[in-house]
Amino acid sequence: MNDLPVVVIGAGPQGLAAAAHLLERGLEPLVLESGATAAPAVAEWGHVRLFSAWPELVDAASVRLLEPTGWAPPTQGYPTGAEWVEGYLAPLAAALGERVRYDARVIGVSRKGRDRLVDADRADQPFTIHLVDGTGTESRLEARAVIDASGTWRRPSPAGADGLPAIGERAAADLISYQVPDRARPAAYAGKHTVVVGSGDSAFNAVHELVQIAADHPGTRITWAIRRVVSDNTFGGGAADELPERGALGQRARAAVDSGTVQLVTGFRTAEVRREDDRAVLVSETGQELPGADTLVVLTGFRPDLSFLSEMRLDLDPTLEAPRRIATEIDPNLHSCGSVRATGAADLAQPEPDLYLVGMKSYGRAPTFLALTGYEQVRSVAAALAGDHEAAARVELVLPDTGVCGGAGVFDEPDTAGGGCCAPTPQTLDIGRAPVSL
Repeated sequence: MNDLPVVVIGAGPQGLAAAAHLLERGLEPLVLESGATAAPAVAEWGHVRLFSAWPELVDAASVRLLEPTGWAPPTQGYPTGAEWVEGYLAPLAAALGERVRYDARVIGVSRKGRDRLVDADRADQPFTIHLVDGTGTESRLEARAVIDASGTWRRPSPAGADGLPAIGERAAADLISYQVPDRARPAAYAGKHTVVVGSGDSAFNAVHELVQIAADHPGTRITWAIRRVVSDNTFGGGAADELPERGALGQRARAAVDSGTVQLVTGFRTAEVRREDDRAVLVSETGQELPGADTLVVLTGFRPDLSFLSEMRLDLDPTLEAPRRIATEIDPNLHSCGSVRATGAADLAQPEPDLYLVGMKSYGRAPTFLALTGYEQVRSVAAALAGDHEAAARVELVLPDTGVCGGAGVFDEPDTAGGGCCAPTPQTLDIGRAPVSL
């Protein structure tokens, strides 16, 4: 199988970086991208500014591949998604040339002549990758190894609090967006009522964009519904976050709530999206209703697409759908103190030899993935595939602390028991116009 390529699924930041590391190791990569350009998912949120600075968004092997072309790595500032693509990801894909194949959507991965049940000589058979292009034409190719860097962007989680689409959510699809609003395209939000559902960094970004729209367009109303009660973690790590812009993002959202520009509704778990003419009314599991919204912005996380790996032998955590060896580190129900450790090939390997899940997909449903994490992952995986096990085992990254303690925080009731590694003393915070007891 040495003459076969290592197939990388996805031409996003981690997929392209994986190809660069493989080339440095003397292995031939073939990157399969379902879109027409490099990093199409990043391009879709191109208006959003990243909270990682430029030096944290470029991969070392990719820099070494690009520098002979006259490209120089940006060293200062926080790019938007569009600037990340234009200034780094698109040039990297161009440098890889024909090793990146576009309009190639992977619909299945298996072993040649072996379905999931067959043990005999399984590891000695090449992988078979089944593809379909934009015309519906199917094809198949073979690979010596597979690195799945397909991400999670195409599978946003629904509004329903039980993890399934809320009743009526599908029927109201034309009133729902699962992406961060863009202040440069305010038409859907200006002078109207928007309800944001979700409590992570994407929701913080959505609130920030909507606040800018409201400043320019009087009459714009913003309601923000979160499932949990308010705790010290609700708005991120603030000044304790070692990525300052990530900490500032949450604090801007808090300021918008404190000022009354955004109406925060806590403990709201969506059960139904009831359509009333051209408006959507969110109904909670307890029967509480929010005022009708012109647009719902649902930002409740993402989940991996495992459908095309159905013939692969996987060992995934049953909660996160992430590789089992890293699950405890990244599980928001368990992880309680700041940063997580970097992960490498040994953490990401599957029972199917030479199959690795990397990038956002390696985190399954867990949040807070950083580009730096993915770059360290693919460096280690490329070393392992090249037989350099010492380099694969070496950790070359310490991740920045989030400044968040107590994991995902309390769910139903304020935490007054002092749990968690650094639980705060119970206190009362003024959120919006009404005091909320913590």
